[in-house]
Amino acid sequence: MKPERLDVTSEELEALLEGVRVPLGEVSYQKLQAAIHTLRYVTELLETNRATLEKLRRLLCHSSTEKTGKVLQQAGIKTDDNKHKSPGERTAKSKAPGHGRNSAAAYRGAHKVEVPHGLLKAGDPCPDRQCGGKVYPQREPGVLLRIKGQAPIAATLYELEKLRCNLCGDVFTATAPEGVGEKKYDDTAASMIAMLRYGSGFPWNRLEGLQENLGIPLPAATQCELVQETAAQIQPAMNELIRQAAQGEVLHNDDTSMRVLSLDRNAASDADIAAERTGVFTSGIVSIGEGHRIGLYFTGRKHAGENLAAVLKQRAAGLPAPIQMCDALSRNLPKLPQKLEMIVGHCLAHARRHIVEVTPNFPQECRFVLESLGEVYGYDEAARAQGMPPEQRLRFHKEHSGPVMETLHLWLGAQFDEKKVEPNSGLGTAISYLLKHWDRLTLFLRQAGAPLDNNVCERALKKSILHRKNSLFYKNRNGAQMGDLFMSLIHTCELNGADPFDYLNQLQRHAEELKQSPSEWMPWNYRETLARTGSLLDAA
Repeated sequence: MKPERLDVTSEELEALLEGVRVPLGEVSYQKLQAAIHTLRYVTELLETNRATLEKLRRLLCHSSTEKTGKVLQQAGIKTDDNKHKSPGERTAKSKAPGHGRNSAAAYRGAHKVEVPHGLLKAGDPCPDRQCGGKVYPQREPGVLLRIKGQAPIAATLYELEKLRCNLCGDVFTATAPEGVGEKKYDDTAASMIAMLRYGSGFPWNRLEGLQENLGIPLPAATQCELVQETAAQIQPAMNELIRQAAQGEVLHNDDTSMRVLSLDRNAASDADIAAERTGVFTSGIVSIGEGHRIGLYFTGRKHAGENLAAVLKQRAAGLPAPIQMCDALSRNLPKLPQKLEMIVGHCLAHARRHIVEVTPNFPQECRFVLESLGEVYGYDEAARAQGMPPEQRLRFHKEHSGPVMETLHLWLGAQFDEKKVEPNSGLGTAISYLLKHWDRLTLFLRQAGAPLDNNVCERALKKSILHRKNSLFYKNRNGAQMGDLFMSLIHTCELNGADPFDYLNQLQRHAEELKQSPSEWMPWNYRETLARTGSLLDAA
């Protein structure tokens, strides 16, 4: 039965939604509102000539993988899976990370208890009377691991005994145990809330409900207040991260959409931005240099290029021109003063994605491009596995990847020259993108240290996307800035192999020292600072 057509505007749908906001509840209301916005966007897209079923499928049903072998198999081409693996993967088949049992050393955050032998000590005679030897300590102890569940935010209730005199009436209360402290909420509580909220995308209300179920109430408003107070304390660490990121050798940047409810077009802090810009974005910047990596997040109306330009204002004079890696969108390129130069490279993975999208329609042509790029990525993985320094890696790519890319360049040009591909077709558009940006896509063949793609920044933005999917929006600018701060600190810890929970705890405990010398309290050196000042043992 054909459904009856009913014309309704988006404004009418919004009005209907507002009418049932209270009975729906805030969470259900936000989900239904997002569905209405999606319907409106898809309707507007269908009204344009650019809309295709393939684009709608990619928009609504994301592909699970873009690996060459899988993409070609989905297009109906049988391939040798071994051909699309990097050299290291072909020779030795190793387990994927995260599979199998974890060793005791993997439990870095476990509370360790040393258990001495109840009957023997070093130097005692062997219990076997026929042996006659003596026992000595082993380097590796026996391990017994026990894992238990607990609330994310735990609480201890001290019941202090009270005694009252029957004559004078004075009340005498027991003294609190040593180490209880004066504050109701320990530093670790704020750190854990920040980890859950900005590191794992846990909304305030969801954590409030979980804590309520576990018998330790923690209202959403209290969570926000604790995190806000902590953000003010550790702001110097964020400022120092920005300063050091400006000195990086390689700078990756990109952005993704974000919602901030309180933003309007006439906001004072957006006076430098064109009035017609209404979008809100979270920009991700990953700076690599001096053996460490820094991840930064900035939410507002500014694009990634504008935020990168603001960071680079703190770059020290006399440093060589940094390498910038991004996709080919003009909004990712910063407007820099003439005295500051930038070596720009474009993301090869982004160009490859254009080919992946049209592979179902042009399987044979796309196969050559995908396999050529796969070979280049294989060489890059080999260089990484061997730990090649930048100059050696450049020579390696020139020798091995250079001929592959040159053959690919000739093939791309021949598709148009020999009229094998229609320029306005999907494949023609993908080839045009490669040819137009070829110099910047192949920067890794000319510049030492230049990466192949911008994947490190796209992975960083997943943290912001996780927040957007779970919490849907920031309520105001302060909330967005607070999220940027904690995401930057947490992700920088993850990039450098540091424990973000411990790092946030130590920043709070040493807030005064942080103000005086923030450079000594970075994720990659704060443990050395603690050891040097003797605070490490106290913290333990």
